[in-house]
Amino acid sequence: MKAYVFPGQGAQFVGMGQELYDQGGLGKELFESANEILGFKITEIMFGGTDEELKQTKVTQPAIFLHSTILAKLLGDSFQPDMVAGHSLGELSALVANNTLNFEDGLKLVSQRALAMQKACEAEPSTMAAIIGLEDAVVENICENITGTVVAANYNCPGQLVISGSIPAIDEACEKLTEAGAKRALKLPVGGAFHSPLMEPARMELETAIANTSFSNPSCPVYQNVSAKAVTDAEEIKNNLIAQLTAPVKWTQTMQQILTDGASELIEVGPGKVLQGLIKKVDRKFPTSSAGI
Repeated sequence: MKAYVFPGQGAQFVGMGQELYDQGGLGKELFESANEILGFKITEIMFGGTDEELKQTKVTQPAIFLHSTILAKLLGDSFQPDMVAGHSLGELSALVANNTLNFEDGLKLVSQRALAMQKACEAEPSTMAAIIGLEDAVVENICENITGTVVAANYNCPGQLVISGSIPAIDEACEKLTEAGAKRALKLPVGGAFHSPLMEPARMELETAIANTSFSNPSCPVYQNVSAKAVTDAEEIKNNLIAQLTAPVKWTQTMQQILTDGASELIEVGPGKVLQGLIKKVDRKFPTSSAGI
């Protein structure tokens, strides 16, 4: 059984997707359509912009979504997923890939999500930090005992958990987690506290956008971030997608579940190889590859 997975924010690089555009045909058509939908030439930033321009949340999220979904469409008949999953933003790419959302609606939701998250980041200074080398339960316990907002946000793989919250609470947590034996407690260069209660204003905005979008029952199960379980019901997918902005990304648990459910191969669709590296921390010998045309 083939599991196709889709990366999230952080996988971007200047030049991403250009080879898909340069082939002409459907790839070029979809990129040009995206420029129209977004109201700015995202292709110019993706193909020849600066790292700083590409790092803006309102650009990064649609850019990664476009690279992943257009690549999946160009795979044609060879793209036959038995299961899909996406890391954070990548969940929307996965939902286009398994026909829950059409391309245009998916892109509009990604853009609305990115703008809402950017606004929430600007409303309250906040950040995230990667904690390496501690058990999840130890990290959770220390975060619970800190004054202010700090929560487990991304369960990336065994021994790697990202925390999210207000800057003072993150600073205190990093100090205490280092004292508790973390190999590293590294603040990340991100705009805000994604997947934490501080994203509540963005969650409310996205809830309205999702309510006005048509979702279909998928062609194969999607393993969603908030539950780490296979979902095939359109209404349940919607609710989980709304909850995702303030809930943790259970990626470790998702990878463990797809293995339990019989996945025999993992194929990463989009920029980079981050997700292939993460599953190797769950099962070192599990076959992985990057999708290519």
